[in-house]
Amino acid sequence: MTDNPGSETAIDRPAADEPSFLGLAGVPDAPTPYRVLARKYRPQTFADLIGQEAMVRTVSNAFSTNRIPQAWMLTGVRGVGKTTTARILARALNYEIPGKVSAPTIEMPELGTHCRAIMESRHIDVLEMDAASHTGVENIRQITDAVRYAPAQARYKVYIIDEVHMLSTAAFNAFLKTLEEPPPHAKFVFATTEIRKVPVTILSRCQRFDLRRVDSATLVAHLERICRAEDVSAEPDALATIARAAEGSVRDSLSLLDQAVAHGAGVITAEAVRDMLGLADRTQVIDLFEAVMRGDVPQTFAILRQGWEGGADPAQIIADLATFTHLVTRMKLAPDAAKDPALTEAERIRGSDFAKALSVRTLSRAWQILSKAAPEVGASQRPLAAAEMALVRLAYAADLPTPDEALRQLQSGQPLSIPQSSPSPQPIGNGGGGGGGSAALAVAPRALPMGRPEPEGVTLRRFEDVVAMAGEKREIGLKAALEHDVRLVAFEEGRIEVSLVENASPTLPHELGRVLLAWTGKRWVITVSSAPGGPTIAEQRQERERERRLDAASHPLVQAVLNTFPGAQIVDVRDRAPPPEIEAAEEAAPPADEPDTDDL
Repeated sequence: MTDNPGSETAIDRPAADEPSFLGLAGVPDAPTPYRVLARKYRPQTFADLIGQEAMVRTVSNAFSTNRIPQAWMLTGVRGVGKTTTARILARALNYEIPGKVSAPTIEMPELGTHCRAIMESRHIDVLEMDAASHTGVENIRQITDAVRYAPAQARYKVYIIDEVHMLSTAAFNAFLKTLEEPPPHAKFVFATTEIRKVPVTILSRCQRFDLRRVDSATLVAHLERICRAEDVSAEPDALATIARAAEGSVRDSLSLLDQAVAHGAGVITAEAVRDMLGLADRTQVIDLFEAVMRGDVPQTFAILRQGWEGGADPAQIIADLATFTHLVTRMKLAPDAAKDPALTEAERIRGSDFAKALSVRTLSRAWQILSKAAPEVGASQRPLAAAEMALVRLAYAADLPTPDEALRQLQSGQPLSIPQSSPSPQPIGNGGGGGGGSAALAVAPRALPMGRPEPEGVTLRRFEDVVAMAGEKREIGLKAALEHDVRLVAFEEGRIEVSLVENASPTLPHELGRVLLAWTGKRWVITVSSAPGGPTIAEQRQERERERRLDAASHPLVQAVLNTFPGAQIVDVRDRAPPPEIEAAEEAAPPADEPDTDDL
């Protein structure tokens, strides 16, 4: 046993020269309970609120002109200060210093008569209620019954109802009359994260304030002030990472800072924060972005696996990659985005370089692929493999033309640029308008699969021949589309001009040109015209069927049958093959335009 004054042995054997109290001496004071940073640095006045300047200005003007409403509705995401603002409002309404201040004010340089009790949620005239656990009409009836009585100590009775959207429909209805015409001494402050669930009848009786997410730069500055006050050393990149992870929530940022202080034993480094949050290094994410946009799949796999082995979640890596893609897009379209102080030096410099080299088309396609891949990777039983496949899609799709660009290239006769089957690394910015993806190879549209000879001797003289060829080649879907969706405008060998019906597939001309190239060995130009064109083959067939039925219905024998059997209908008209002897006689007969020599 040691004689450490803080040990139990020292408490049991007090020193003789120390005074004793109740027979004990040397007993240390009870240690002060640790308060988390989110509570320790909770704002006490409107001046302490960060990121809510619009609301503070409105409330300040209302107090200075004595236009104080009977109810406020505070809404916003978690951790932006809704409950804190409600308590500050209660304190401002009841701020009082004998002989100095006797009216509501937002200027509170020192603690007033009621401030301490209000801040500690123990004032008799300031009632805080959690609507999540007090949802019924009975709870609201207690408020409506008590609101008639004057405050016991303060100037106003203030009712703070948190998560007000959790109240039942009956509870909201019971609140309406009191909320519309409360006594002069009663004020209501509501807070909610689900403003859409609050009835309009309640909202119309309140002044609504939407508390905004706090931007990263403001959060970083706030965290720096707290680190100085706590005598904690923190790297700027570490605080920027915490601010990004907080997503605009002050409480989340302080909770993460508290955790980072404990994780780093008073020294906060960017690497420690990334390990704590399971994030990949920002420089690693940028390297991954460069590799995948360059089409370097082996390097992409190596960087992804390196992050995974370092403890980063593959789904989070994909999400970080999408976030950086969005940042590069913003830098390209709004260069001032690079001035955000929450960005690291690598993000600012390399992001600007990517913004100059990559096209908007490439960036938007990358965003679409990554945003769809993030939930897929998160739900996959093999997240690393799913992330690799998502990056493969991105690497191979970087230089693909959009459908409208491909259609224009085909119509103009230009060679269609498609990526190689195995992309090779290229410097960012190469590849023309593609803006840096996998290397592109110009392939002529007439290129055919290996080992298949070009067809010879195939001649298509009419559009009907094209439709018949589609049937012979078992292209059933294409044949049906040509019959029902295409109106012929002009036809000549090597060129077809058509107009499409309203619901036709926009890729039909491209598909027709592709199959004609394979069938004939020659390139056909398929043009979509604005001219109305003739009827479709299906419409022509229907018209012929209608005429056949009319001709059949006008036959005397058919009319006699229809008259004999009322209600009978012509279901189908079929041509009957002539007897063999008549068919042979017709074949032996001379052509109609040649004179019969027997008649001369």
